Amino acid sequence: MRALTLAAAQLNLWVGDIDGNAGKIIAAAQRARDELGADLLLTPELSLLGYPPDDLLLRGSLQQAIAAGLARIREAVQGIHMVVGYPEHADGGLYNAAVVFRDGAQIAQARKQLLPNYGVFDEKRHFMASRQSTTVFDLNGHRVGLCICEDVWGEQPAASAKAAGAELMLNINASPFNVGKPAQRLEVLRERTRETGLPILYVNCVGGQDDLVFDGGSFAVNGDGDLSFRAPLFEEGIFPVRFADGRLQGEVQPEPSRPAQVYRALVQATRDYVDRNGFPGALIGLSGGIDSALIAAIAADALGPARVWGVSMPSRFTLGMSNEDAQIEAERLGIRYSTLPIEAPFQAMLHTLVPSFEGKAADVTEENLQSRCRGMLLMALSNKFGPVVLTTGNKSEMAVGYATLYGDMCGGFAPLKDVYKTLVYELARWRNAQGEVIPPRVLTRPPTAELREDQKDSDSLPPYEVLDPILEAYVEDSQSIAQIVALGFDAETVARVAGLVRRSEYKRRQAPPGPKITRRAFGRERRYPITAVYRDL
Repeated sequence: MRALTLAAAQLNLWVGDIDGNAGKIIAAAQRARDELGADLLLTPELSLLGYPPDDLLLRGSLQQAIAAGLARIREAVQGIHMVVGYPEHADGGLYNAAVVFRDGAQIAQARKQLLPNYGVFDEKRHFMASRQSTTVFDLNGHRVGLCICEDVWGEQPAASAKAAGAELMLNINASPFNVGKPAQRLEVLRERTRETGLPILYVNCVGGQDDLVFDGGSFAVNGDGDLSFRAPLFEEGIFPVRFADGRLQGEVQPEPSRPAQVYRALVQATRDYVDRNGFPGALIGLSGGIDSALIAAIAADALGPARVWGVSMPSRFTLGMSNEDAQIEAERLGIRYSTLPIEAPFQAMLHTLVPSFEGKAADVTEENLQSRCRGMLLMALSNKFGPVVLTTGNKSEMAVGYATLYGDMCGGFAPLKDVYKTLVYELARWRNAQGEVIPPRVLTRPPTAELREDQKDSDSLPPYEVLDPILEAYVEDSQSIAQIVALGFDAETVARVAGLVRRSEYKRRQAPPGPKITRRAFGRERRYPITAVYRDL
């Protein structure tokens, strides 16, 4: 029996762009057929509509648009099998489905059997679970099983394909990235191969979609658990995988380091958010601190320096080194740079508030006024010229509310929203190793908001080396205060941090979206009530 050439289409698909996605699938199929000599093109989960479509699935006109897109694909390409993911309207409901086309005819169809309803996934809101056995179809004399995403995380779908005579398993995915996810996927597929002996080809999409980012990382595992193919992370492409003598074989790309993966995820997410929402570029408040420095580097790498504008907004408390470092980084990156001092608007606000503040000592109110002056200036520039404001807050700050509503939280996208402060430093060091753009002094000076004389973050928060592990245990692992204290942390500090997290939910609800890169991100993955009578123990 002759060998097969399978084309893994690791595509960057735009949610809702049915015509554009159909065109991309058609072009991929033609290239796979003509350049790779492929027998089959495998596209990601819901490739025709994009993932996650959320409540776009409720639109009344969707069924007609999907049907038109499928018809266009079916009629446009001959001479190759194509697996296309789409939402199927049937049985009075909706399935997460895939269809196999060849020469204008439908060869087979699969429906997702296991619907994830945890973390970022909410599929039971929209889809019905298939009660059919796993689809197995003939591909040039070979029996091939086809399943969708979560199906490969359970035992039964692969087992039923094996029982139906499958020699090979194909699995299409829209699996978002987080740190450790590529290794986790590999272990899951190895579990399936240990159970069934079936080789499995796993194809994933790539690209940013609001608060999710997809890494691609398509790969294959043989029946003995051997990793036999791996596509690059965060790169769109069509990758050939050969199936012969019961084994899959393709090029195995090395897995990048953790900071390299995260940095590329943030670049991908920022680029797709800015471009797909029609912004001409990005605007950043450059403070001379570590967060804005990293954001500027990410934006320049994502969009090109010509589309990035850094604005320094010094106050009476801004140190000279901060202004110097902001300008140095802008010059190294080649981005546009402006200086807008905030002393005049700050003084105007203070003067206006004199009658209301009479008899009151200066406190955090005056600090927040400075931040709001900066937010007002950035949003004015955004309104006038069009670039989106990238907010510079990180996960550590968002967790404990160390941020100002309508101030440094102003903006349209928050690339570091799910990045702890300690990881911010790690990413900055990694980026400098590729070519130094962040002044070394930014990496070594104590972090500060510079909203009062000699202010440091450590005046208000535990050191980040202490804070971040507590947050990870409390937020990502859902550990109790007692459990975290048992890990060796001070009980009073842990209780204080947990209280800050609870009380800051109202701020996080008003924060802009940002890409998920940890196991549990704020937002759709961690949904706590703002108003609740509850105390952790």
